[in-house]
Amino acid sequence: MYGAYSMSDPATTIRAGIRIDGSHIVVKMPTCPTDKVRTIEVYDSDSEKLLWRASSPKTSEGKQGVIALWSTDDFLKTTSGTQPKTVPANLDVSVIFAGSGDGTGDVFNIRKAQAAHVPEGQYWTRSGTRTATQIDAQLGCHSNT
Repeated sequence: MYGAYSMSDPATTIRAGIRIDGSHIVVKMPTCPTDKVRTIEVYDSDSEKLLWRASSPKTSEGKQGVIALWSTDDFLKTTSGTQPKTVPANLDVSVIFAGSGDGTGDVFNIRKAQAAHVPEGQYWTRSGTRTATQIDAQLGCHSNT
């Protein structure tokens, strides 16, 4: 998996974003206004080892896909995994949405993301820096109004 995907349409490439400030890592997974994140999983992309799993975000940001990795206080339930002292070269991050079973994910090259010096309020993607709104806009969400 080298691009984000919609589980209902795996051929669609959707980019998620990542922001790294020191040891603090935040991802922005693309969501529509009706999507609510239920579960996030973080894997070492090279070894496929599960590093962290959390479910039931407590914050509105977390429910909309802005997630601080390894932040146990932001979720009702987390695995015991703590952030590795050395973060793997490639993180595979995916989310599952509540109610639908659909989700999205992406693989992040940590070295490239760290070197990007992303402006405040933006995230690094393999397509350049993006705001949360730009990341969500890739989904082409349609309102019911």
